[in-house]
Amino acid sequence: MFTKYPCGGYHKGGEAKKVLRRVMAYDRTAMLKLLRPVMTRILTPLGRALVGRGIGPNAVTAVGTLGTVVSALLFFPLGLLTAGALVITVFVLFDLLDGVVARLGGKGGSTWGAFLDSTFDRVADAAIFAGLILYFIGAGDVLMAAVGLLCLIAGAIVSYAKARAEGLGLTADVGLAERPERLVVVLVAAFLAGLGVPYVLPVGMWLLAAASVITVGQRVLEVHRQTRDTPGRGAGEENQDTARDEMGER
Repeated sequence: MFTKYPCGGYHKGGEAKKVLRRVMAYDRTAMLKLLRPVMTRILTPLGRALVGRGIGPNAVTAVGTLGTVVSALLFFPLGLLTAGALVITVFVLFDLLDGVVARLGGKGGSTWGAFLDSTFDRVADAAIFAGLILYFIGAGDVLMAAVGLLCLIAGAIVSYAKARAEGLGLTADVGLAERPERLVVVLVAAFLAGLGVPYVLPVGMWLLAAASVITVGQRVLEVHRQTRDTPGRGAGEENQDTARDEMGER
């Protein structure tokens, strides 16, 4: 019996549960997850138009990332925080649009597409915090520039910890500040700061830095718990030993 899932594919037997689990895990950590159903309905007409023109989800992902990078590195260093936050938010919505295009039959909905989307998400996140770091440096606020750097590094480690755990056959889908929360906090804080709300950006950045560091710890502890509760050696450990042996031979 074949079952259709939100990714648009049909899977049989035991593979269905694995695919469903991956889709559900993605949905739990996707951008603006609370608004995903509503935004998907809004973006469906645009996605259908893009599919009709032969534009696939990978192209949408690339445009969204490029727009985010350019906007963050252009607006934020110039102190145009409100405009930058608004423009970046528009391009962040491409993170939803590429999924709509893939579901409607656009080219590129594949494992490669998923890898590309995840990689470009890291690039976009780095650009946003790099833009804010440049803004703080330009304002002579070295302390907040350091906090921004901490947010950037901790956010990257949060994402890496989850990806590495999944590569070892484990899960690390826990944490106080996943990508949606980090983006919402930083963009809302930047938007309000641009409107003249005092202290909102520093407070938001400090809270985000603390939450990101806590999330790293939560994921490390979660993986430790799973490895402690699992007797014997896993396939991931064996693969790691093989990789070390091969490196040693070189």
